[in-house]
Amino acid sequence: MASDIGILQRARIELAYFSGYARLKQRSSGGAGVILKFERVRPRSFRRFQPNRSREITPEFLDRAIRALKRWNFDLISMDEVCRRAVTMPEANRFVSLTFDGGCKDVIASAYPVLSKHGVPFTVYLPTAFPDGLGEAWWLALEAIIARENRISLVIDGKERRFSTSDTSEKNQAYGFLASWMRTLTPSDLSLAIHDLCTRYSVDPAVLSRGLSMDWDDLARLARDPLVTIGSATVNYHPLSNLREAEAAREIAMGKAVAEAALDRDVRHFAYPQGDRGSWHRRHAAMAREAGFASAVSAIPGVIASNGDTNLYALPRIAWDGRRRSLRVLRVLVSGAMFAPVRPTGEREAAATPDDPAATSS
Repeated sequence: MASDIGILQRARIELAYFSGYARLKQRSSGGAGVILKFERVRPRSFRRFQPNRSREITPEFLDRAIRALKRWNFDLISMDEVCRRAVTMPEANRFVSLTFDGGCKDVIASAYPVLSKHGVPFTVYLPTAFPDGLGEAWWLALEAIIARENRISLVIDGKERRFSTSDTSEKNQAYGFLASWMRTLTPSDLSLAIHDLCTRYSVDPAVLSRGLSMDWDDLARLARDPLVTIGSATVNYHPLSNLREAEAAREIAMGKAVAEAALDRDVRHFAYPQGDRGSWHRRHAAMAREAGFASAVSAIPGVIASNGDTNLYALPRIAWDGRRRSLRVLRVLVSGAMFAPVRPTGEREAAATPDDPAATSS
């Protein structure tokens, strides 16, 4: 599901909820359970320009969501338990597993108190360059520049491009265009582009990146809690499809190695950066397996099949859009009623479609 649920999609979800269709359909489409994907958890902001608001939820919504999932009789489980249930006979209750991408500092500041209060297991997928202060949160730098300026310019494909950013609508349009463009760049080209912008408009990207991420002390505190699983999301958090094969394999393996060395424990679970259909391919699933991970999660929406058909290295996740605060929407999404069934992923099919992650889940 796209991050921005359109009017038509919202109407379908509301109809599925009020008609009872979602609850009835859950019996056939709900599978064993679902994995939810969140990123930031912090108090609501009322700024007009918030291009990354879809990545955020409030602590209050997280609390409401957990209470609702318990009330709906979902088992809230860890990623280790997800892997077990994905390949065994279905349990009486369906499950939900909560995951948080990016290793953001507000996970420990705002989410952890809520999760601890409810005794809920959860997973943090960590890009390991960020706790060391070496990662580049380019999306925050882009947001900060556009928020402050009435016009910006930068070089795109060798040509100087200018954008008017005087009102909220223009700021959103400029951010949408530039963020989409930057996501297609190789790491070196992306770094050049964002540093060019930051130099022109006197923004320090290192300060923004350090302010975003937990440090290793924060992560060590989380790792001591048996309810917390620390997973890896590569080193630098670049979409694997933008990297050469050797670079992608190194990012996957090094992310695991750095986290294990820093935290002195096995890191068994992996998340594809961004995780949508264009950001990774089946060969990257093979790399995750070869690196020694027990699972790899995507951001392709779907349910975990109850008959063992879901590939553990292409696990679907439902990415929650933080602009939506309706428990009705959550109830329909976790029912699985809005998603196509997961297709089998045998070795013969894998050989036939080597680069299509959609062949593993839908």
